[in-house]
Amino acid sequence: MIRYAVLFAVTCFVLNSNPVSAENWSRFRGDNGTGVSDQKGIPTSWSAGNYKWNIELPGVGHAAPIVWGDKLFVTAASERGLVRRLLCLDPATGKENWQVEIAMSDSHKHSKSSWASSTPVTDGKLIYVAHADIERYLVTAYDFDGKLAWRRSLGEYESQHNIGVSLCLFEDMLICPKDQRGPSRIIALDTATGETRWSTLRSFRETSYATPIVVPDKDGKPQLICVSGNMGITSLNPYTGIMNWQGQTFPLRTVASPVYGNGLLIASCGQGGRFGVQQMAVSLDGELDENGLAKIVWERKKVIPYVPTPVVYGEHLYEWSDEGIVACVNLTDGTDVWVKRLGGNFSGSPICIDGKLYCMAEDGEVVVIAASPEFKELGRTPLDDPSHSTPAIANGRLFLRSFHRLACLEAKGT
Repeated sequence: MIRYAVLFAVTCFVLNSNPVSAENWSRFRGDNGTGVSDQKGIPTSWSAGNYKWNIELPGVGHAAPIVWGDKLFVTAASERGLVRRLLCLDPATGKENWQVEIAMSDSHKHSKSSWASSTPVTDGKLIYVAHADIERYLVTAYDFDGKLAWRRSLGEYESQHNIGVSLCLFEDMLICPKDQRGPSRIIALDTATGETRWSTLRSFRETSYATPIVVPDKDGKPQLICVSGNMGITSLNPYTGIMNWQGQTFPLRTVASPVYGNGLLIASCGQGGRFGVQQMAVSLDGELDENGLAKIVWERKKVIPYVPTPVVYGEHLYEWSDEGIVACVNLTDGTDVWVKRLGGNFSGSPICIDGKLYCMAEDGEVVVIAASPEFKELGRTPLDDPSHSTPAIANGRLFLRSFHRLACLEAKGT
């Protein structure tokens, strides 16, 4: 009970004190995947001469960088995915500390994906990274010097578009989602050894690329929130993998990750060429309907993202759609506060820094708008290289990853 109480207190602080302060950016979209930071002084527009550093990466990739202290980690892959790399850089200078390589098979991917689209995760002790081809879903842990700690194959990976989901952590467990186009599981590995702590079967239809999050239930106990098309929004006990409750099935594939706010869990589905087609909000408490499924509090079928993950900031949800339409949405009932067409196409997700949304368009333009119930565009800056990635921020530095490059922009006054 003490462990639950401590976790509840910490998580309630996260839920109720947007924006979240975090010096480290340890996973996809930072602390628990919220994509929110309170760091000050990041410019809203800039020129090429303003970068602290801007380096070429040894390969192509869409995974976001992560940062822990004086170490930055980012992945890249050769054009056909035969060689996958994890690089460790100095976030202050961009200088390479080390890189490790792993050989994988040539495999199919979506035209908008890469063979380095899964963002690593770290607990400050080890770095965990996932790679996949048709034969293997491979999870590897390295120490901060690049030495192999352990490696596990979680079996075949039938994904159609290659791996896009990212790993996440819960206490001393590494959560490995494997909602694929075939027999599926959510697997928890021991972070120190890579041994299986639990493994839960999932019904399947097509691959999900949504990264899980951990939130408290009504009693303050942690629940692992996983999303897939065939199972909808689901809550699992992160200590055992046993399912607490399940939501309604989504009609199509899930790519955007779930988000939470105002007592709600929100997730969406869609399809290439049609983009986002349905978004559901259900209660964190898992209130059930007459069919025993999580009751839908509200639903949206227009101006919702398929690939980009939305942002919850304050009392609003910010939807940044694939086709460049952004909406500020009331969390209470899912209605629009405003909707604006910004133009461009987007495959990366926005993050919110000090009340401002930063998102990279596919052509490499960084668009910044206010996270506010009153729309305001704040800046546009070209990266001069296409991008399907998501920004990262830590210790007063914004990191922008394009297909071939990684750039660092420092906060003013640092």
